[in-house]
Amino acid sequence: MALTAPSSPTGTQQHLRLWLRLYRTVGLIEREIRARLTREFDISLARFDLMSALERSDGPLTMGQLSDRLLVSNGNVTGLITRLVEDGWVTRTPLPNDRRSFHIESTATGRERFAEIAAAHAVWVDELLNAVPPDIADALSANLDHILHSPRFKSGEHRAS
Repeated sequence: MALTAPSSPTGTQQHLRLWLRLYRTVGLIEREIRARLTREFDISLARFDLMSALERSDGPLTMGQLSDRLLVSNGNVTGLITRLVEDGWVTRTPLPNDRRSFHIESTATGRERFAEIAAAHAVWVDELLNAVPPDIADALSANLDHILHSPRFKSGEHRAS
């Protein structure tokens, strides 16, 4: 049995339209941010996101916690961590009770470098979204909370703040 979308703008049609607009908008913004990070700081968006997750945490995170927060596999995080350790941006310390698990923490160099990049990132996001008036931005954020805090997504640690 094939599913077909209704011909009138019902919830299904509206939700599909919303999904496509969200996807396209995020894709355009992400592409620009990715290009600027590479051009200005020679850093990937994935490395920036990982450093951001560490910055927002109250202390060291395990590889599993980082994977959950970044919505990627442990394998992806492992490669990123290895390069960040080599660059002196993070430390990887084995847990005393489980030598297969590690705590990941930013170094002073990593925190200093990330702060510089995060400041530029904030300016870029502001530039890219400056066509959206503050009251509309607040309304969009509040309305997107309906999705982010719905039961389907509420269980993960990936919730945006």
